[in-house]
Amino acid sequence: MSPQDRLGRPLRDLRISVTDRCNFRCVYCMPKEVFGKDFQFLDRKALLSFEEIERVARIFHRLGIEKVRLTGGEPLVRRNLELLIEKLAPIDGLDLTLTTNGALLAAKAKRLREAGLRRITVSLDSLDDAVFRAMNDVDFPVRRVVEGIDAAAAAGLAPIKVNMVVKRGLNEHSIVPMARFFRDRGHILRFIEYMDVGHSNGWRMDDVVSATEVVERIDRELPLEPVDPNYPGEVAKRWRYRDGSGEIGVIASVTQAFCRTCTRARLSAEGQLYTCLFASSGHDLRAPVRSGASDNDIAAFIERVWRGRSDRYSEIRSEHTQSRGKIEMSYIGG
Repeated sequence: MSPQDRLGRPLRDLRISVTDRCNFRCVYCMPKEVFGKDFQFLDRKALLSFEEIERVARIFHRLGIEKVRLTGGEPLVRRNLELLIEKLAPIDGLDLTLTTNGALLAAKAKRLREAGLRRITVSLDSLDDAVFRAMNDVDFPVRRVVEGIDAAAAAGLAPIKVNMVVKRGLNEHSIVPMARFFRDRGHILRFIEYMDVGHSNGWRMDDVVSATEVVERIDRELPLEPVDPNYPGEVAKRWRYRDGSGEIGVIASVTQAFCRTCTRARLSAEGQLYTCLFASSGHDLRAPVRSGASDNDIAAFIERVWRGRSDRYSEIRSEHTQSRGKIEMSYIGG
């Protein structure tokens, strides 16, 4: 049976960061003023190898993990990532997916599908090219991300989900155009409230466009109705178009906290285990992996960490919690 934490939440999902590097400098995640040319990223030798990641994933699977999501940084900048997918895809009953900014997806989609990846999530914050270039802050055009999404669809990766982080004063005018565009293409668009992850993105509550406002904006032009979740603990609240043309999701981690149903553990690229997206410290899993510990010993370590978990940051968010040191989202994935 899957271990439960102090609040009775089982261990069900594992997010594995394969790199702390990214080819974008998004203003809400890796702003240039912090992650500039002199920023010291992890040394390659510090990263878990694909063999080590596979071993850890199989141990987590024994403990009840049903889903593994590969993240970063930007996972597609990790060289030969498809070799890791080939190792993870055969794990019986495992839902394997990947989140990417789409910059390299057009060139890699077919190979990812051949390696065993079944579905994918792409981050895209606006179809307005000027806005998108400003948000990724490396002058990367929207067109190439859309080409990557089209390549993923052509390769048979499905369903494709598109994540849009909404920040007031920056891209809220893109909400309805994004909804129309991806409804017509048959992809699921998910809107994410701008979050206070890490300490470098200058988060303010005033910058948050609530999930309620997002739904209201779309509903005025493209009528919506709520849909039941696909499974207990699903992060996104689902809404479908009343004309039957598809659905959207909204992730309201700021205004409608869902900590009580959170079943996710996170593993950083160099093997630190985190029990919350807003954590300030992790647990060193790389040390036992590289020191000769048995699978049973590593499983016992993971169980101890999870059973001691009591995180519920979004439910108790306050001026005090916001000011504490938190790990950067780019380090452990979103």
